[in-house]
Amino acid sequence: MATSYLSPGVYVEEVDRGSKPIEAVGTNTVGFLGESSKGPLNESVLITNWSQFVKTFGDFKDCSEHLAHAVYGFFNNGGSRCFIVNVGAPEGIAAAPKATNADKKDEKAPVAVGGGGRDGLYIGRDGGPGARTGLKCMDEVDEIAILLAPGQISPAVQDALLSHCETRKDRFAILDSPETITGGVDKLPKPRDSKYGAYYFPWIQVYDPDKGNIFVPPSGHIAGVYSRTDSERGVHKAPANEIIRGALGMKYNVSKGEQDLLNPKGINAIRFMSGAIRIWGARTLSTDPSWRYINVRRLFIMVESSIERATQWVVFEPNDHRLWKRVQRTISSFLTLLWRNGALMGTSPEQAFYVKCDDETNPPEVIDAGQLVVEIGLAPVKPAEFVIFRIGQMASGGGVEE
Repeated sequence: MATSYLSPGVYVEEVDRGSKPIEAVGTNTVGFLGESSKGPLNESVLITNWSQFVKTFGDFKDCSEHLAHAVYGFFNNGGSRCFIVNVGAPEGIAAAPKATNADKKDEKAPVAVGGGGRDGLYIGRDGGPGARTGLKCMDEVDEIAILLAPGQISPAVQDALLSHCETRKDRFAILDSPETITGGVDKLPKPRDSKYGAYYFPWIQVYDPDKGNIFVPPSGHIAGVYSRTDSERGVHKAPANEIIRGALGMKYNVSKGEQDLLNPKGINAIRFMSGAIRIWGARTLSTDPSWRYINVRRLFIMVESSIERATQWVVFEPNDHRLWKRVQRTISSFLTLLWRNGALMGTSPEQAFYVKCDDETNPPEVIDAGQLVVEIGLAPVKPAEFVIFRIGQMASGGGVEE
């Protein structure tokens, strides 16, 4: 014992022998990249409601249509927290003057240039703390779980978003399709293969207070649906067959035959179904069947991030069977709670997951290398994407099926 006992008496000590509880990390904080003539540049700003956004970055007149309507749609569809990175003033909108010192002339926020230069504003540069721009600013915020740049359909920007999510492994990208297409939906361009992103078609129609009904990219509204679904049902529920609030119409009406072409490619359609405009797809951009569904990928992101952040106490602890049991008990308790909430398959915890941390995963050579290895297996629930009813006629003494 660390305590020395020098005189007779009764001593009371607190001993921590229980497992450390794991709390699930948040899954519905969104990161937006966009353009505004107001507000700070290249800085991640926390926004929790539409009024705060207007006060900080202006309204539809001050921002690009893509950013303003995306954020409005996010909050309208159930979103609650987001970080905004303003990459520059939109083309055609004058930049607001920056604060000046007495010994300096007035300066204005830089205006984005067209073409590849505008892509560069979104992709950004990493100049270290305090000198990051564009997408690189998102590295400073660990809470972000969903990432988007509304209306940015450039392959370079979309690749950067996917690469960012793949590198960090703690967030998921929502990508927009082009507003217009040439030819049929079979000609619709698609981003590269990735299990950390989803792609939506077509653009939706919303009301603009100055211009009337206009078409906007759907990613902001869809991010709100993600957030709403996470809050009401959990991250394990696919964000599909959900109404898009504020959507008045669509740029293209996707038929069942057209979705038959889009769905296998991982292009999620927005369709008018059952009297409302709904998200009618739940697939990632991955061709790997194991990571086909958005909710499966996002569930694993949540589990991995939660375990990583909640087990930092294990570092530098004595690496023996006592520590292995504590780690195994801690993770098993967390996964049992997920199973009870419906996030994992099986009629019992044993069918839903397993956690292995023993002398088999930690032989002497692993311990000598200073490592502790835990093996975890999960059986995630997957969406009922194809619902099939087999109906047949039944006569006395026999039946007929179709």
